[in-house]
Amino acid sequence: MRMKYTISLVFIVALVIIEKENNIISRVSDKLTPKQTPQTPLQPSNSAPASALGLLKFNGSSFTTLSKLDPVFTIMKRRLENYTEQRSEVIGSAGNRKHILLLATTRTGSSFVGEFFNQQGDNMFYLFEPLWHVERSLTLESGGTNATAAARAYREVLQGLFLCDFTPLESFIDPLPVDHVTSALFRRESSSSLCEESVCSPFVKKVFERYHCRTRNCGPLNLTMASESCQQKEHRAIKSVRVRQLETLRPLAEDPRLDIKFIQLVRDPRAVLASRMVAFSAKYNNWKKWAVDGDVPIDDDEVRKLKGNCDNIRMSAEVGLRQPSWLRRRYMLVRYEDIARFPMRKAAEMYKFTGIPFTPQVKDWVLKNTQASNEASGVYSTQKNSSEQVEKWRFSIPYKLAQVVQRVCGPTMKLFGYRFVNSEAMLTDKSISLIEEKIFIQNFS
Repeated sequence: MRMKYTISLVFIVALVIIEKENNIISRVSDKLTPKQTPQTPLQPSNSAPASALGLLKFNGSSFTTLSKLDPVFTIMKRRLENYTEQRSEVIGSAGNRKHILLLATTRTGSSFVGEFFNQQGDNMFYLFEPLWHVERSLTLESGGTNATAAARAYREVLQGLFLCDFTPLESFIDPLPVDHVTSALFRRESSSSLCEESVCSPFVKKVFERYHCRTRNCGPLNLTMASESCQQKEHRAIKSVRVRQLETLRPLAEDPRLDIKFIQLVRDPRAVLASRMVAFSAKYNNWKKWAVDGDVPIDDDEVRKLKGNCDNIRMSAEVGLRQPSWLRRRYMLVRYEDIARFPMRKAAEMYKFTGIPFTPQVKDWVLKNTQASNEASGVYSTQKNSSEQVEKWRFSIPYKLAQVVQRVCGPTMKLFGYRFVNSEAMLTDKSISLIEEKIFIQNFS
């Protein structure tokens, strides 16, 4: 009698374990292979098979002979086969598709570097600064951006977009899309994926779209069509200058539906300030005033903002370079100066890190767009004579402003290998390199 009850208990426990594992794998599989567009989200299934435990009745008469256990063995065998098959599908799906997030701050060359992935072609779905809408919406609502609220919103929108779900982003677009159609998506034309034929709806007269496609005459962006196109692509990449702390994106790295790679792009903060004073002239009036006729007040809000930006960049890099378990083989640090000096080599390294083939199409683009003429190298251009761009800032920023940057961003500059200058002559002496030759530990395998 004791043996009968022992056998019964063993099979019941085994079936409970298998059923729970089966349910977990099923839920993960559903998330990895969505069957509907984000605008018609998946609904929980009500057609799951009845619990195998319902086939068993725990009483003595249920197991009077071992022959009556045959159906249980059959069920267990079938469930184990299904478990193995579903698990293989989940692992295979997650193992092929790559998700790349290029993290930077403004005026670090991120638009240029983003093109390395935008030019990949038919197997890449690339988005340019989708978080612009989130930042703008949160700023307009509160008069400023709450760091905690912004970090959560950024993360949720990024997660949705990597899964081809535009729904979280839609709520931040102004005006709100109508039937998932919008003419207000920021810099649509900078994402080749949003101007492909499969996403190009018929042109509509008298509908103004500021960031309209340039390669073809398309109507307003249909986000359902964009979602469908995204799901057909092998890989997905997003560029953003709005995420402040890498640590806030940890849930993305731990999401089993994503195989995410973070590439953090940094640049000498002195060069960044010099570039911003030109590109965002109206916002940097105080800096221009200080450059001409006065000392820079270290406790000024603008200076504190500069220090905060440098600290955020440094802390993110320190987390990434420390390689905690959730970031192992998922983080790469790249200096803009190294890309500008060795564009082909660095592009190849980035592609090796992501595990995506470095195609001839991308190689051709890199070659053509790192030897641009002066006329093509505008403030917002993605065409650069890259070797010249490295040193250009040294002749546009006054020495006293460079001193301020060195004072408030010193730890950041040391971490990334940027040399300090101690005189006006040293700042403008091109024979003295301000870039230390430094290798940042990367784990590509």
